[in-house]
Amino acid sequence: MAVKKIPMRMCCGCGEMKPKKELIRVVRTSENEVKLDFTGRLNGRGAYICPDKSCLAKARKSKRIERAFECRISDELYEAFENEL
Repeated sequence: MAVKKIPMRMCCGCGEMKPKKELIRVVRTSENEVKLDFTGRLNGRGAYICPDKSCLAKARKSKRIERAFECRISDELYEAFENEL
């Protein structure tokens, strides 16, 4: 019997590799709109983050999500993400 492979992704905040289902996807759509994708099915470039406010704070401080998307993310958007988490 074959063992099913679990897809792993790296959190932008803490840098740990975790199963994809444990992380929340942040997506940049083709219209350059950045938003949280709880389903993991929206079209666009994705980055992953733990469902933890401390990981979001680390990613914000190090600007890892901005580097992944190659665009500036406003403070209001980070605050909206924090409220959704």
